[in-house]
Amino acid sequence: MTVPVAPGRWPFLGHTPALLRQRSAFTDSLHRHGEVVKLFLGPMPAYFVTSPRLAHEVLVTAGPKFRKGAMFDKFRPFVGNGLVLSNGDFHLRQRRLMQPAFHRDRLTAYAETMRHAAAELSDSWRPGEVRPLDEDLQGLAVTIVGEALFSTEIGKAAIDEARRSIYLIIQQGMIRALSPKFVENLPIPGNRRFDEAITRMQEIVLEVIRDWRTESVDRGDLLSTLLLAGMTDEQARDEVLTLLTGGIETTALALSWTFHELGRHPEVEAKVHAEVDEVLGGRPVTVDDIARLTYVRQVIDEVLRCYSLWMLMRRTLEEVDLGGTRIPEGAEVIVSPHALHHDPASYPDPDRFDPDRWAPERVAKLPKGAFIPFGAGGRQCIGNRFAQNEIVITVATVAARWRLVPVPGRPVRVKFTSAAYPDNLPMTAVPRR
Repeated sequence: MTVPVAPGRWPFLGHTPALLRQRSAFTDSLHRHGEVVKLFLGPMPAYFVTSPRLAHEVLVTAGPKFRKGAMFDKFRPFVGNGLVLSNGDFHLRQRRLMQPAFHRDRLTAYAETMRHAAAELSDSWRPGEVRPLDEDLQGLAVTIVGEALFSTEIGKAAIDEARRSIYLIIQQGMIRALSPKFVENLPIPGNRRFDEAITRMQEIVLEVIRDWRTESVDRGDLLSTLLLAGMTDEQARDEVLTLLTGGIETTALALSWTFHELGRHPEVEAKVHAEVDEVLGGRPVTVDDIARLTYVRQVIDEVLRCYSLWMLMRRTLEEVDLGGTRIPEGAEVIVSPHALHHDPASYPDPDRFDPDRWAPERVAKLPKGAFIPFGAGGRQCIGNRFAQNEIVITVATVAARWRLVPVPGRPVRVKFTSAAYPDNLPMTAVPRR
């Protein structure tokens, strides 16, 4: 079967200019050209999968026929061979070693860290104060992941460094991943800042690990789980950097967009406040309340649909048949959660914010592969439950006390790196009582 080539290809640069300039607008439109569409990242061909059924095949059904792709290869020299980037038997072994860190008893302990950090942020606001909410929530996400990872004084230095460096690493890293190889060697400011940030993060994480080795006891944090499982310093460093980069961006963005959408939709906000008041009755939220906050979780699922990860890449380990298209061995295959989440075949009127999409009877009708905010299959994000708990706990903690109101004349626009960021998010803190 002949594979259609996406429009907008440039000589030498391929579709990279279209991807970097148009971002999700470009990839969201590719379903019009077929279930599999060919792109060129510079001179390198890649196969973009547009349908839920083929995305499910790549990530789940035929998952063993794929490994991580070129985008992840470009990150490996900087953040090592952590769980997001590793492949094969090594990936399976590392995942098994890390799984105890996300068992229910650990998640219960982390929930208290989440609630405390969210309450501390909420307590710092003043009535009528305009807050840079995106910055507040980025800092909160770093604090929560950092405190779950590190429980020592020296760990606080690593958290401070993460606040300084992690978003620069994520954003500049995506530019590198989509650009031809020669771009990362150019002496330009973005490359220099990226290299310096990576070096600082690697050094401070190794310092925390060496400090832990002096006592070698379970401190109840994620780092203890990794090191007690027998990981070397370098393996643990790679996994910590992976957890920092992967565990901060999704939650911070989901929280930012949740409060943005609540501010834009007072009727949704009112239902969230009513449910929080009914379930909590004025007391602090606990991990056991999460299952009872059903409408809050519907709102969050709709946020994760609207503002999702842009792209995942896989590389075929053998020739693969995708819907009648023969994909050769060693080929790059791209799946876009954002494009799948905005496909009108799965989500009518996809640009409309509608938490009722996630009522159980409607969810049951969604095809497999239509909703993948944390990936799917054996490569699904190991911290997805951690992230979802963090988002629900923070929303409930803030919503119990505050309304966050958009600032008139300050429109919020989307800017894309690896996911959808607000270009700014000023909101006024208004007490509910």
